[in-house]
Parts: sequence; C-alpha cells; structure tokens
Amino acid sequence: MVEVRSKEEILKTLGKDGKLDGLPFMPEMFAFCGKRFRVSKRAHKTCDTVNDYKGRKMKDCVHLEDLRCDGGGHGGCQAGCLLFWKLSWVKPLDGSGASALTTGGCTEADVVAATQTGTAPDGGGPIYACQATLLPAATVALPWWSPGQYVEDLTSGNVGPWRFAKGMFYMGYNGLATAGIGLGRVLKPLYDKTAKMRGGIPYPRRKGLVPYGEKTPTGELGLQPGEWVRVKSYQEILKTLDVSNKNRGLYFDAEMVPFCGRTYRVLRRVNKIVHEKNGTMSEFKNPCIILEGGVCGGNYSECRLFCPRAIYAYWREIWLERVSGPTNGCSTESSCKN
Repeated sequence: MVEVRSKEEILKTLGKDGKLDGLPFMPEMFAFCGKRFRVSKRAHKTCDTVNDYKGRKMKDCVHLEDLRCDGGGHGGCQAGCLLFWKLSWVKPLDGSGASALTTGGCTEADVVAATQTGTAPDGGGPIYACQATLLPAATVALPWWSPGQYVEDLTSGNVGPWRFAKGMFYMGYNGLATAGIGLGRVLKPLYDKTAKMRGGIPYPRRKGLVPYGEKTPTGELGLQPGEWVRVKSYQEILKTLDVSNKNRGLYFDAEMVPFCGRTYRVLRRVNKIVHEKNGTMSEFKNPCIILEGGVCGGNYSECRLFCPRAIYAYWREIWLERVSGPTNGCSTESSCKN
C-alpha cells in the first residue's frame, strides 16, 4: 500500500515542462493525490506503441491497482491507459520511502499547458502530449533477450512461477513453429489438439481467412455500457479478418485470443483516442468496444513478453454477440466461461 503524495509535493518533483525523467505527470492524475492505493505491478518495463511495439525499460516506476487516465485533460480521449507513477510521486505507508526529489519550478498550470504541444498541420485540432505519446523519451530500449528483465518479472512479483513457465514454453514452441523449416505444419495443429484436451487456449497466431483484396465483413449491435457479450470463437473471428489479421483496419492481436468464447460486460464504446504516434485526436469511423477486464496480458508477444501495461483491447462488434448476464455467480467485472 502506498499513498500518492499531495499536489504540492508532486509539483516540486517536476521540471517546468511537467515531467520527471521524461515522464509527464498529467492533469488527470491530480484526482488521486493524497489517496491510498495498492501497487499492482512494478513498471520496470513496458511496450513502445509509438514506434515498433518492442520492449522498453522504465526507471523507478509502478502501476497502482487499475488507475487509468479518464482523458479529461486530453480532449476526452477514451483509450483509458493505465497510469505510470514515479516512485517520487508515492510514499509507503510505513514511512520507509525516501523523500521526494525536489526540482521546483512547476505549477499546476504548467502541467495543464504541457498536455498540448501545438496544432495539427491541417488545422484539425491540437497535438496532445501524454504518458503514452512521450513514453519513448521516458524509457530506453530493452532487447527481448535481456535476461535481467525476466529475473525482475519474477522477483518483483509481477509474474508468478507457473505463468512464467508457460510464457517461456510458448515462446520456445512458437519459435520452432515459425522457424520456416516446415515444423509449423505439425506443431500448430498439435498445439491446438493438446489445448482442446486440457481446455486451454488454441495456438494464437493464425492468419485471417478473408483473401487479399476482398473487403472484410462488418456488423453492428449498437452495444452500450453495461450490456453483456460473448466473444465469438477464434475460428469465427478468423473468418472476419484479412490475411494481415485486420477487420476494417482494426488489428486482432494474439493477446485477444484468450478472451474468445468468454463472457464480458461492455465497459464503453470508443469513438476517439489520442493517436500515440503523432498526438492528434483520431476518430473511429466504426466505433470500437472496450470490455471490462479485456486487457493485453503480455503472454504471446515476442518482444514484450510479460509487459505489465495492460492496454485495453478494441473489439469490433462483429467479433461479439449480445447475451444475457451470467447466472453462475461470477462478479460483474470478471470474465465468465460459458
């Protein structure tokens, strides 16, 4: 358990640009000042969604429970990103933490002003800056083969021994299946067969079935927050994806496969998010759906294995089907297997 420092204390840790070690403290985070939360993960590493989707090393940072950005200071962005907290912004309840580093010179107005860095060239709106868009500047490259990250995954408690073993097994198996020596024709079906026998997840990296050049199908359910849906089976979803695993431009990632066949509650419809690569506000032609608990687990991504960032997955409505709420006693914020 930690307590988020007061607004005044945190402002003293920031430069005039509202950053500490390149990471901005955002206006949306002021609401948590003075409150107590449990550390959920040590954010010693994360993924680069700005450049190449590879791993990045973060210094002196944690995630607190499921504290997410509400977009209030960034044009109403609906991405709901998990917030990063520098250790200087929190203090342990037992008083064992060091005093916050003081740099001085920052005001709340400076923090607010730092959320925008200019105007889009076409005059379409402001260019936003946030923890997501500036993440490369607050981190350094982390090669996937660097062993220290996996040691810290285990010793920090981010990853338990069983999950660690499964993740390493999958990476080795996937490496053989995609080595280009013909083993994939045997190993992928074998993976599916054994997964079915033990009620596990099928091999999560298959290509969509819509031929190149053909339009992918679409569907509308008009889903609203609070409604319940079942994610369709992986095979059903593959029929809606082109060979690049996209449906109308939206990518279906391997990290989404574990949700197939399960029931979730709709958290919200997403119409606009800050584009992490250029800071402009992107509006979706076809709204996407975010599901409660439907976040990336970092289990099947070669260059960012065990990433704790827990980014929400975006779902097309054609990948979902409306169902009645669960009756088997599971909570409204957890997945329930049909």
